[in-house]
Amino acid sequence: MAEPADAGTAVGWTHSDSLPAVLAAAGCSLLVSTYQAGQLVGIGVANDKMTFSFRHFQRAMGVAVDPPEASAASGPGDARDSGISVGSRDQVWKLRPARDLASRIPPAGTYDAGYLPRSSTFTGNIQSHEIAWGTDEAGVAELWVVNTAFSCLVGLHPDVNFVPRWRPPFITELTAEDRCHLNGLAMRGGRPGFVTMMAPTDRPRGWRELPKNSGVVLDVPTGEVVTAGLTMPHSPRWHEGSLYVLNSGLGHLQRVDLDTGRRDVVAAMPGYTRGLAIHDGLAFVGLSRIRETAVFGEVPLAEFHDQLKCGIGVVDLSTGTTVATLEFTSAVEEIFDVQVLPGVRSPALSGPGSEEIWVASAPQRPPA
Repeated sequence: MAEPADAGTAVGWTHSDSLPAVLAAAGCSLLVSTYQAGQLVGIGVANDKMTFSFRHFQRAMGVAVDPPEASAASGPGDARDSGISVGSRDQVWKLRPARDLASRIPPAGTYDAGYLPRSSTFTGNIQSHEIAWGTDEAGVAELWVVNTAFSCLVGLHPDVNFVPRWRPPFITELTAEDRCHLNGLAMRGGRPGFVTMMAPTDRPRGWRELPKNSGVVLDVPTGEVVTAGLTMPHSPRWHEGSLYVLNSGLGHLQRVDLDTGRRDVVAAMPGYTRGLAIHDGLAFVGLSRIRETAVFGEVPLAEFHDQLKCGIGVVDLSTGTTVATLEFTSAVEEIFDVQVLPGVRSPALSGPGSEEIWVASAPQRPPA
């Protein structure tokens, strides 16, 4: 089937018969960023059929579901009253929830949650990758951004482009030279726990000069290597006492033994794995086709270039079985991030370039 994207290009897609039931049983929907196509996509289910909401964000990258806003209607783990943060080419967008408007968006009754851009913070082109919410020492929510250009983790600030918060111990200075290609962040207990990078090097763009299997996972509090020898790793995640990572160049979802650094393959996927969300015992894994460039030329998946798929694989973590799939068949070639919207059946998105106008149902009275 095909669905018009925000920029007007029709996106072709197909999915396994099981996907609507899997999402419904898990009580969630998905957010997917496609940086190559410049889209944020809301994926859900209504009337037993898949729903898609495409919105243009220039070079959409990391996505984070914000801490929920106070609402008596919001249940446990319900994202209908949470906002969304989206990292793009040179800014981080804030989308606020518009739950009351969602049900009126045509076709009426299709959507149960809506998200509308209200503001953005200009960061400059720092090549931001993953973003994630945590809490500071006082328990206040704060957003962490992977600043790939400057090889560090940063926070946002109204007076400057970013505030450096942590950098790998081997990075000797903050400079926009993409030295190690820091790209993924796993939160643990509300604080940064683990990061992924292409290679632990301090030379300008030094990761490009090393073998493709030079990737590592670093422990953020200690700065020590947890596991090494990964091929272009992405998307570390801490879930129920276990560390997961995507060994992207092999197309693997892997579980890491923190004591030994050993990695066990949970599932092998038919694509370059990048973007991971874990919910209700399921791993939602982003899959990309790879470009025929020097960056990807030596990865093992390159041998199967024509067979790779772009989309999402849903893996049962207890068995490693792929229980559902979604494939983009045209217009979208690469996925960066995948996030879950718990408690949301079918999300509607608005974007900074959207021609839709979302208006409150009742007129607001001017002050007396």
